[in-house]
Amino acid sequence: MIADGVEDEEKWLAAGIAGLQQNAFYMHRALDSNNLRDALKYSAQMLSELRTSRLSPHKYYELYMRAFDELRKLEMFFKEETRRGCSIIDLYELVQHAGNILPRLYLLCTVGSVYIKSKEAPAKDVLKDLVEMCRGIQNPVRGLFLRSYLAQVSRDKLPDIGSEYEGDADTVVDAVEFVLQNFTEMNKLWVRMQQQGPAREKEKREKERSELRDLVGKNLHVLSQIEGVDLDMYKDTVLPRILEQVVNCKDELAQYYLMDCIIQVFPDEYHLQTLDVLLGAFPQLQPTVDIKTVLSRLMERLSNYAASSADVLPEFLQVEAFLKLNNAIGKVIEAQPDMPILGVITLYSSLLTFTLHVHPDRLDYADQVLGACVRKLSGKGKLEDNKATKQIVALLSAPLEKYNDIVTALKLSNYPRVMEYLDSETNKVMATVIIQSIMKNKTHISTADRVEALFELIKGLIKDLDGTLDDEVDEDDFKEEQNSVSRLIQMLYNDDPEEMFKIICTVRKHILAGGPKRLSFTVPPLVFSSLKLVRQLQGREENPFGEEESTTPKKIFQLLNQTVETLSNVPAPELALQLYLQCAEAANDCDLEPVAYEFFTQAYILYEEEISDSRAQVTAIHLIIGTLQRMHVFGVENRDTLTHKATGYSAKLLKKPDQCRAVYACSHLFWVDDQDNVKDGERVLLCLKRALRIANAAQQMSNAARGSTGSVTLFVEILNKYLYFFEKGNPQITVAAIQSLLELITTEMQSDSSTPDPAADAFFASTLRYIEFQKQKGGAVGEKYEPIKV
Repeated sequence: MIADGVEDEEKWLAAGIAGLQQNAFYMHRALDSNNLRDALKYSAQMLSELRTSRLSPHKYYELYMRAFDELRKLEMFFKEETRRGCSIIDLYELVQHAGNILPRLYLLCTVGSVYIKSKEAPAKDVLKDLVEMCRGIQNPVRGLFLRSYLAQVSRDKLPDIGSEYEGDADTVVDAVEFVLQNFTEMNKLWVRMQQQGPAREKEKREKERSELRDLVGKNLHVLSQIEGVDLDMYKDTVLPRILEQVVNCKDELAQYYLMDCIIQVFPDEYHLQTLDVLLGAFPQLQPTVDIKTVLSRLMERLSNYAASSADVLPEFLQVEAFLKLNNAIGKVIEAQPDMPILGVITLYSSLLTFTLHVHPDRLDYADQVLGACVRKLSGKGKLEDNKATKQIVALLSAPLEKYNDIVTALKLSNYPRVMEYLDSETNKVMATVIIQSIMKNKTHISTADRVEALFELIKGLIKDLDGTLDDEVDEDDFKEEQNSVSRLIQMLYNDDPEEMFKIICTVRKHILAGGPKRLSFTVPPLVFSSLKLVRQLQGREENPFGEEESTTPKKIFQLLNQTVETLSNVPAPELALQLYLQCAEAANDCDLEPVAYEFFTQAYILYEEEISDSRAQVTAIHLIIGTLQRMHVFGVENRDTLTHKATGYSAKLLKKPDQCRAVYACSHLFWVDDQDNVKDGERVLLCLKRALRIANAAQQMSNAARGSTGSVTLFVEILNKYLYFFEKGNPQITVAAIQSLLELITTEMQSDSSTPDPAADAFFASTLRYIEFQKQKGGAVGEKYEPIKV
């Protein structure tokens, strides 16, 4: 059925164009021969094609444009006729003899255009006559296009200030009156289209009307271009008349489009000075009109106007723009009780943007907007509408973007209250936006109270808000979120130790409530932030008045011990061990032997009870050895205990090569350069000999299992340790021992059972070159190395 209708319409259009072109041909012939009567006859017949009611507005427009082009030529002919002596007044009367009213009025408008140009009558009189005569066409589509033609031919002939058609003092009023009258009649015709035809075609009619809206809107554009329309005339005449028509038409499509037109075509200054009148119309519109979009565009225009120059800001204060907009939004929401929550949030979001542009110094205004939003959201629960939650994110992001400072946003008491209405996922999004703002602007948050407020805002990332199951969260997203929290913790700092300690306690309180899954991300930055405070306190002199300070390294270490212990709930023993060793090193620098020993004890317990993976054990034992080697705070007894444990762990590793490397690493625990009391050459030699035995055992095991002794890499590594302690002056490391080891490696490499290993060969060759280099140095070093035969 629809296809048939489209085909029929195409046929009717084709027939209309054919008729129009045929009559246009005869009209041209008459024009060429200066035959006025035939020209009028065929032009009237040509224009009769526009009397059709069978075409949709879209197709009618095609026909109209062809007729319009022909009327331009006819107008040129009429001008020539008047030059040749034909009376324009007679011509004006002559065209009114056309048989049908529609061709008659088109011809009248065409001649009227020439009549005004001739200046034989005041422009205002001709225009008034034309606009009144056009009332004769009441068919909506035909009437709209006729009045559109009238608007088109008259727009450059209005009696405006500075125009060649300007008459007496009141001519601007006449020009405005003409455009307003034409606009009013066109709007009535446009609205009437909605009432024609069956109800089932309502959507089709709305679409057709939407296509024709620019015909009506052009009148408002013409009004905005009239030079004589100053602010007073706009305020007293133009805007009230337009709004009267908009409100009275009671049509959703017309009201939405025309309000938008008013906002777009007239100057911002006019809107600001007539805010009362303009805003007063919004609550009177139909409940179904999308007021939020129109009002948002108005506020957006005013915001841009305010941003364009600082000179205009006093105008906003003078007219109390914020209060008027705030009141208007309240009235609109009251007038539309069924307005979706998205509309409410959009309005307040636009108002907040306006406030931040116009009154950036008035935080109370911004907070007032957020408070109004909270009142409208109350009782709604968590928002499920995806668009509404996105709009809240936009609302909350506006202060961050404006001030580039979360500290300012934290002063807004209603800011966190708005966040309460976000669902868990969107709350995380907003928390991420806040953290990104802090990172981007390098915001300095330096008090415990502000940290408390900030962590309340980002609690969506710190703990599960609604019992979200772990398996529902994407692992990569979760890691990214927690890494952003970790970066944030590093940004919190205060030079005052007392306040910094309060900040650390505040952060600790929040992150420990986040559940075990988050701790492995959030505990390390907290620990390092605390250790930074310890280092800061370490360099400070004691209080000269003898008063005990509340923040001491010992107190921080107690807190750290409890904090790292929480990782056992994760469990994350390797991470906890690393953190215990970091704390032990810091305690060593503060000369707190019992504290350092306690941290090492905790690390050893973790190693024994929790770390079972062989690779993790290797990493852990090397960390333990490296940290213990740097410790200077321990007395002989405590150091011996810890060292004995470390060597014991090394010898019990699963793989022989790992055992060997850990045991020769332990040799450094008995010889520390900057500690004279830790230089036990015999125990160094014992470690190295033990490492050699383990390396030898590894060779034999490889031979038994694979038929080859494997690589000599371990022997070369041990040789390098021998050379290191030989250089450091360990009397137990003799030339004979080094020579013996060199011969052993050479023999092993030449053995048939050894596996070729280019890396080991290169390592050994490099070691030999080093010995030769040391010999060539001369002096004491050269003498020392001279006996070694390579």
